[in-house]
Amino acid sequence: MGFALELSQEVGKVRACTALALPRASFYRLNRPPRGDTQPRPSPPRTLVAEERQAVLQTLNSEEFSDKAPAEVYATLLDRRQYLCSIRTMYRILGKNGEVRERRDQLRHPTYKKPELLATGSNQVWSWDITKLLGPQKWTYFYLYVILDIFSRYPVGWMLAERESASLAERLIVETQEKQGIQPGQLTVHMDRGAPMTAKSFALLLSDLGITKSYSRPHVSDDNPFIESHFKTAKYMPDFPEKFGSIQDARAYFRQFFGWYAMEHHHSGIALLTPYQVHHGLSELVTSQRQEVLTQAYTRHPERFVRQPPRALQVPTAVWINPPPVRKEENPTPVNSVPQSDLPGSPRNDDLESTRPMAPPENASLGMSGRTKTGELASPEQPVHANAQHSPLHDAPARHFAINPTPSKPTAKRSRPRRSAAALH
Repeated sequence: MGFALELSQEVGKVRACTALALPRASFYRLNRPPRGDTQPRPSPPRTLVAEERQAVLQTLNSEEFSDKAPAEVYATLLDRRQYLCSIRTMYRILGKNGEVRERRDQLRHPTYKKPELLATGSNQVWSWDITKLLGPQKWTYFYLYVILDIFSRYPVGWMLAERESASLAERLIVETQEKQGIQPGQLTVHMDRGAPMTAKSFALLLSDLGITKSYSRPHVSDDNPFIESHFKTAKYMPDFPEKFGSIQDARAYFRQFFGWYAMEHHHSGIALLTPYQVHHGLSELVTSQRQEVLTQAYTRHPERFVRQPPRALQVPTAVWINPPPVRKEENPTPVNSVPQSDLPGSPRNDDLESTRPMAPPENASLGMSGRTKTGELASPEQPVHANAQHSPLHDAPARHFAINPTPSKPTAKRSRPRRSAAALH
């Protein structure tokens, strides 16, 4: 960059950047002087002094004007032949002291943090929810409670009830964690913010069991995608009834459905394995057997596999709820920077040939001298060769610099001849 700065003083910044293939934006940015400590903005001479601002604030907060708008206060004071400041200045003073807000008592929603959960094996993260099922009559519903392991998609627990209750959810959680052998500190349960999930008794139960709780953000269904997808799979089944005649009928249906889903359904999110196989550690055995079948098919007919031998799908090693954004690795070397080997006084290294700026051709000289490949000026007696030896910058007696003129853009030719006027008749 120092060579580019010296060169720009002789031939100009535009021509120097063009010859060195250096973007002008990078040149200006790297040569910009560092910013010092910014000075505070000076107050205009018409600004109210501190005593006047305090008097305005006391007037606005007085018992007479505490419940009135600044415009009302302004008009009232003018009728009394008193002027403190403009209406906008009153709002500015109130805003600086944090006294501008909606007068009515409105609910202010807090900022909810996006949940980020990672599961690398079974029984690490569970997701559960409740969905409604239409009953035999209008305004009658049955409630389906489902707990799903997000890594294996295995339904570790489910229950069908006639009401939505925190006590029923507590019983389901206790029975499921005992059946799965969950140890304290092992499990995280993710859920939305429904009434049974946010009940105090339910939160205390999870704390007693050593289970970490996690909540979705309000009105964000993507924060609980696995259970929502499971409910869609259930309700889009071809034999899913429009209504259930009784709770016994609903239980019989879902007993059959969960058996099929866990043991027979080949899930696309877990390499077309069944949730039972992944949850109970059978995925490696099944995947190896599938690979043997694919290898035998490739041996019989290799010409049918054009690019590469077939490979069996692999189970994901990590399952996320809201994975964190991928940050690009910072490159410590600027893209358009000149390599160290091209700077004056540095040894030449042919391994950096692809990153070295292109030298201008010999026949593009605008002056009496050329330029060596390493960036030094050369005299007319010193020919410019691709393998020229390096010489220090102060040994170059040239006064001009070779600039490679921008080639003109070739004019596009018409692909077909123009039609004559006679051809149009």
